[in-house]
Amino acid sequence: MLSTLNLRALIVASLATLLLIAAVIIGSRNLQNFDGALIAYLFGSVFAWFGLVYRYTVWLQRPPTRLYWRRGWQFFFSGRMFGHGWALVKHAFTDLGAQSFIRKRGLARWSGHMLMAWGCVIAFAVTFPLTFGWIHFTLASGTIDTYVAHVFGFALFSFPLNSFVAANIFHVLNWSSVMIIVGIGLMMRRRLTDAGQIAIQTFEGDILPLLLLAAIAVTGLGLTWDYEFMQGRAHQFMGITHAIVVILFLLWMPFGKFFHIFQRPAQLGVAIYRREGALGPQAVCRHTKDEFATQLHVDDLKAVTRELGYDFTRADGSSHLDLSPQGKRAALAKAHLAARKESGTYFG
Repeated sequence: MLSTLNLRALIVASLATLLLIAAVIIGSRNLQNFDGALIAYLFGSVFAWFGLVYRYTVWLQRPPTRLYWRRGWQFFFSGRMFGHGWALVKHAFTDLGAQSFIRKRGLARWSGHMLMAWGCVIAFAVTFPLTFGWIHFTLASGTIDTYVAHVFGFALFSFPLNSFVAANIFHVLNWSSVMIIVGIGLMMRRRLTDAGQIAIQTFEGDILPLLLLAAIAVTGLGLTWDYEFMQGRAHQFMGITHAIVVILFLLWMPFGKFFHIFQRPAQLGVAIYRREGALGPQAVCRHTKDEFATQLHVDDLKAVTRELGYDFTRADGSSHLDLSPQGKRAALAKAHLAARKESGTYFG
């Protein structure tokens, strides 16, 4: 098993994990602001971080991904930083924030994806800082109804216990859970009724992620229901159940479908790549004589395919990659015709 490990990814992931542990210790003021009841969540988060960095590093070593990654940073710092920076901001808002790439596939699908995405983002933004001890709350000195929010040990702001601010701060995870449950309902409906989706989906890749998220959201709401309406009678059961499903989710996240959450921001570099390519020369198909792609993309594609062991260079020095999709189909048809002509029969 050790022979299959990627040494570079192992080193990077180990260093990243050590940095996270150091950040937890420093950010929680030598663990004095760390809640010991969250120790299981902390271990799960550290493992998930190691797995995510390891897989991300391996992913970046793939020739196509490495090329896009290297080119993206190269073009960003090539003298058009402000133009590319503005393009990044726009794509971050439309692609990541508004999920526009999903909107094109249908309103219901977009709504479910948006609810789940933002529900998870809000939950992550709250739970991880709390788990790491970077955020904690104390009673204001000399009061019994005013809380003070601390970030990295520094007092940030105070708020009355029975205020609108307090209600939203202490129930933000409930709101995110409701968003996630509604989003899961919309997505599960599609997966149970759409014939095309049923034909290609798998339990591990499509159903399990929704079930794990649903279990986390439902048990999280169950904790609130318990202390609000049941006087804490089911706290032990709800607390342990919630911890189990959350830790299972954290352990599975680096290896399952939700890894794409961490891949998606890197796709912003593709926007820079396309923008840079559009500013340069365009590739013209030798067959149709029409522009079909950027010359930058075609040249990089030739380099990547050669690195992967595929050489599409022709005997005359040209390349099959210099053809547009229409040109490739025409070349294939000509090859079929030549083969049949050589065989002496065109049919049969």
